[in-house]
Amino acid sequence: MTIECYAQRLLNPFRGVVQIIRYEAAEAVSSDGLNWDIYVSNDELARDLAPGTRVQTSDIRYGSWSSERGLRRGPLYPSDDFLRMEAMGAIVYEHLLRVHDRLPFPLRDRYEFWLLDTAGQPLALLDSACEEGDLAQECGTLWRAGIAASESFVSEAMQAIQPGGDSAAADYLNSYINRSAGERHSAQWFLREPDGSGMGLHGAELDATLVGRRLDAVDFPEFFIARTGHDAGHARLIADYLAWQAPWLLLLPNLDPAQRRQLEQQARAQPFVVEQQHRLYPQLADVAVIQAARVEAMLRRSQAKQDEAAGAMSTFYIELNPAGGNYT
Repeated sequence: MTIECYAQRLLNPFRGVVQIIRYEAAEAVSSDGLNWDIYVSNDELARDLAPGTRVQTSDIRYGSWSSERGLRRGPLYPSDDFLRMEAMGAIVYEHLLRVHDRLPFPLRDRYEFWLLDTAGQPLALLDSACEEGDLAQECGTLWRAGIAASESFVSEAMQAIQPGGDSAAADYLNSYINRSAGERHSAQWFLREPDGSGMGLHGAELDATLVGRRLDAVDFPEFFIARTGHDAGHARLIADYLAWQAPWLLLLPNLDPAQRRQLEQQARAQPFVVEQQHRLYPQLADVAVIQAARVEAMLRRSQAKQDEAAGAMSTFYIELNPAGGNYT
């Protein structure tokens, strides 16, 4: 019996890391290390298909679990197929109880789909996959800053880029990154090696001569958006966006201590996101900074509850969105 424990990035834009426990056609997933959803699917539907044939099977919710509330079962179905799927779900659930406090799991999504700039170099990361069979043949090639960024990301760089303009920073960054890819977007899948280099695979609107090429680790932007080749204003805009992403970037392994310390200081501005994600941080450079952010989140949440109990309008709008679903 093989049970796999691994992690995969949530992308376009980068918005976290999902933890996965998988056994055959059952898996438990969590984006915060606290709340887990368990799903099963009927893998019998694909058993007799020809090799390489892909089929979409619907997931059935086995249940959800957290250490605080325990297991909450999903609906039960009176069928032999469901009994078999339920048995797989039970194996995943039992393993979850043993390993839920051993996070984060190692990242496995070594296949990366990059939007290319006009010189054919990686510009922005669009997607990733854990297995070659999961590489989508048809992928979108528009990069997105994300809904959360549209709601809360601001940058003083916009004053220099668009004096008197009314574009939101996230909307403008969307447009700028996609313009930097040229009129006809090209994107390519790469298989990343342990040393950071990558071998070019197939892609979208891709020059055939680029298939099979190998790029060095330095050719791939560390934080998933190219930071070179921009004028000062746009470089500042991208730097501000990455600072806004700091609570999620701290989820990445292999940051050097100076990078991690800087990101922790930047993440301090978003205490609720730090509180949601901190269980999955592989390391801490300054424990006190992260603890201070968590304490602030607790105090602000407590104050909001007091205001609500007193009949006053809450001073704070708290958006917490533990992602559920099947991300593999």
